[in-house]
Amino acid sequence: MAIKLGMNGKMYYLGTGTRASWGTPDADGIYGGSAPGGLVELGNVRDVTLNLEEGEADVTTRANNGWRATEPTLKEGSVEFEMAYDPADTGFARILGGWLNRTVLPMAILDGDETVVGTMGLWADFKVISFSKGEPLEEGQMVSVTIKPAYSDVAPEWVKVTS
Repeated sequence: MAIKLGMNGKMYYLGTGTRASWGTPDADGIYGGSAPGGLVELGNVRDVTLNLEEGEADVTTRANNGWRATEPTLKEGSVEFEMAYDPADTGFARILGGWLNRTVLPMAILDGDETVVGTMGLWADFKVISFSKGEPLEEGQMVSVTIKPAYSDVAPEWVKVTS
């Protein structure tokens, strides 16, 4: 098994069209298939963090013999990343436009290239929730961005390139 390095992760947005399901889910709930056409790599990113959590419900009863019992509820996800402040960059403009206009951005946050069999990650319609610009005295101007899954006809999917 090979270790995946952060620098080899890829982030893509759908350049044209609307997002559809990646494919059919397997027994583990992973949607497999080829990456959709029209994905555009968002190369002006660094320090990407994909946060995946579930809410929890307390289902403790007396039968648990003093142990608290918990069941997962709603899934929640967010992606945090930084971009160099570059208004001439097409990807930067897409993210800024998403924040300014509150538009849906179909995106794939993958652990590798979209064409490599075995690449996995999150495929969802996102909205930009936070777009913060920093101007440190001795560094380049950077933007910190947070995106979260948005209302969509297609639920977020954990995907795998299988062909």
